[in-house]
Parts: sequence; structure tokens; C-alpha cells
Amino acid sequence: MSPTPSTPCPDIKKSDATHMKTRHLVMMALGSAIGTGLFVGTGNAIAVAGPGVLISFLVACVILVLVMRAMGEMAAAEPARGAFSLYAEQAMGRTAGQTLGWLWWVQLVIVIAAEATAAAQILNEMWPVVPQWLMALVFMVIFTALNLISVKALGESEFWFALLKVGAVVVFLLVGAALLLGLLPAPSPGLSNLTEHGGFIPNGFTGVAAALLIVVFAFGGTELVVVAAAETENPKENVVRAIRTIVVRLLVFYIGAVTLMVIILPWNDETLSSSPFVAVLSAAGLPGAQAVMAIVIALALLSALNANLYGASRMLYSLSSRGYAPARYSKLSAQGVPRAAVVASVIVGFLTVGANYLWPEQLLGFLLNTIGSTVLVVWTLSLISQIILRRRSDRAGRQLSFRMWGYPYLSYLALGLIAMIFVLGFSDPVVRTQLLLTGSLVLLIAVACKLRTMQKARTASASVDQ
Repeated sequence: MSPTPSTPCPDIKKSDATHMKTRHLVMMALGSAIGTGLFVGTGNAIAVAGPGVLISFLVACVILVLVMRAMGEMAAAEPARGAFSLYAEQAMGRTAGQTLGWLWWVQLVIVIAAEATAAAQILNEMWPVVPQWLMALVFMVIFTALNLISVKALGESEFWFALLKVGAVVVFLLVGAALLLGLLPAPSPGLSNLTEHGGFIPNGFTGVAAALLIVVFAFGGTELVVVAAAETENPKENVVRAIRTIVVRLLVFYIGAVTLMVIILPWNDETLSSSPFVAVLSAAGLPGAQAVMAIVIALALLSALNANLYGASRMLYSLSSRGYAPARYSKLSAQGVPRAAVVASVIVGFLTVGANYLWPEQLLGFLLNTIGSTVLVVWTLSLISQIILRRRSDRAGRQLSFRMWGYPYLSYLALGLIAMIFVLGFSDPVVRTQLLLTGSLVLLIAVACKLRTMQKARTASASVDQ
């Protein structure tokens, strides 16, 4: 898995390293994945699929494990800030690499805005005296400044941010388990909520398919680990350890939390769909649960904002260093930070501050719907890249330190499961619209990248002729 002669790979020089540790890497990826998707999106998924959302999570978890293993194989062989964008370029050409890189960047900059908006909404409900738009502005300023300091400082702050919300999820799991076992004053609900209220799959498999997109979006951001690994001291070793750790923790946190939710409360409970964590803790009879969880969730969202801003700036840095974005975005500060790339990655977030002032209720839903299924495209192209690059490595007799299980069959299985999500999604009008919008976005980016490549080729040819 080495770059083709026509595909330059940005070197990871020791002078560029910021010496993030493995714990920073793990928590940064968890910080990206444990955000709006877990604390807000799970309630939406339950409302769509009922208890059958567990099927959605199991399918999504299988895909996640296989995708992360495939990405890990490529990242362990060649760590790079551009990660899967670079691997797509090596496997399928410059247009594919550019498209994947820009798509992921667009996805993250919108998620950054969504996280700031969601955190502002939650805290505004507790302290309405402070306008939502002002809170969003403060959040954007703080985390922009934090990302401009140094990656080492960013990694340390993200470690503690992520540790806080991981701790909150662990407490939630313990409280929920205690409630089910009858160890709390509140009565145990038993298992009846799994089959009552319309059955285990009250909305049929169409609902399960619709929930899959919500669930996959919740897992989006996990791929940040293969981007951040390039800035650790031993990237090839750290990315392997981090991927193994992250996958296990996400499976426990997500599936464990959602299982408790659908057992403890009826799936059609309005409080469960709007604030699933608060609803369960309130059912357990814990005083002040709503206020405490509101603060924890807001901090979790801001942690995800922090991690996603890091990822977006590094992808833009990689695109610039490969000649696919203005050169200023690949310049590093003395602390190894691509400051121009950081600034460019927060522009959408600052623009939404104004939108928060004008449309405080509608903005979050619009932002999430815009990039709801881009994760599927990123994962699909990454799997295709792994299949192609692995085939080349095997032909060359190259020994890989971290290998995809059951190649190529499990890689094709993951692609098949993603294809199933696309097919089932088209049966739902709302999901179909989202998929079509995502497809249009991908096509638009791909055409723009292709035209830019052709223009550069013509310019280079004209220079040679002269």
C-alpha cells in the first residue's frame, strides 16, 4: 500500500509531530463519535424503529467493526493526515481521493455547526436569559482558539472532555442496570416494553432501515482515529491499539445504552424520543437528573465539536499539501498547527451563529439532514480502497502488520450491508430524499474536482509547450 508514482504522499516529519499519546488518540475518536448521535440521535432512531432499533444498531456495529478494521489495515501500512482520502487517491485516482477528502471536510464543518447549535439549544433551555445565538458564538470562539494553540494541548483537553462523557455513559449504564435488577426504589419495568406497544418491530423493516441511517450517522466520526494517528509518536502502532479500543468501547456504550432505553420505557414515550438519557434517569427516580444530564450532554457535544474541528483542519491540510486546496492551508505554525486550515473549517460554524438568531428552532434539523448519509459514502469508498490496495500488496508480496479479517469476503460483506441500507432507505420517502441529496452533493464535488484536475493538467501542458 504505497503511493503510486503520480500520487504524492505528504511526509510526516518529526518536526511536524506534536507527540499526541495513544490515550489522546482514543479519546479524540470517542469524542467525535459520542456526541449528538448518542445523546440526541438515539431517541430519534427509537421513535422510528421502536425496539427494533436494536437490529439497526447490530447491523451498524457489524459494518463499523469491518470498516474500522479495513481502515486500520491501510493506516497501519501508511499513516497520513489525509488517511482514507489519500488511500482512495492511491486506489482509484486523484478525482476519487479529492472527492472523498472534500466530502468528509464538508461533513465535519457542518457537524461542527450542528454541535455548537445543539449545545446552545440545551443550555438555553436551562438559562433562557442568555440567547442561543450568543452561546453558540462563545462556543465557536473558545474552541477555535483552543485548536489554534497546539495539537498537544488540544489532545490533552479533548482527553478530559471525552473522559467526562464516557464517565457519564458508564454511570447511565450502571443506573439503568440497577433499575432493571430492582436495586432502586423505582419499580423494575421488566422486559414487557420489548414486545408491547405494537411489537418488537412496530413500524416494520422500513422503520429499521430508516433508523439505520440515524445510527450510522451516530457512528460517524470514528474514522477520525486514522487521521489523528499521523500526529502521534508511533503512528503505526498507535492506530492499531486505538482502533481495537475504540470499537469495543463504542459497542458497549451504544448498544448497552440503547438496550436499556427500549427496555425501561415504551418506545413511543415522547420523553424518550426527545431526551432519551434524561427520560431513563427520571424513570429511575433520580432527583435533578434533567439538569445534570443537560450539562453533561452539552459538554459532550462541545467535545465532539472540538474533535471534529481537529479532523476537518487536518483533512484540509492534507488536501492542500497534495495540491487540491490553496497552499496556505498546508502551512504549519511552530507548534505544528495548520492555523489557516483551522480558520477555514470554522467559517460555517460562525455563519450559523447568525442563523441561530434568525431560525433558532429549525437550524439543527436542517444541518443534520444535509449530511445525514455522507458517512455511508465515506465508508463505501474506504472499503473499495482497501480491497484494491490489499490486492496490490498481496501481488507484491508485501507483509502487512495489521490485516483485514477474511479478505476479501468480509470487505465485500461490509459493502453488501451498506448497499442494503441504500436499497432499504429508498423505500422511505424521507430517507430517499436524504440519499438523493447526498448523491447530488457527491456528484457535485466529484465534477468540480475532475474539472479542476483537467484545468491543472491543461495549464501544466501549456507551460511545457512554452
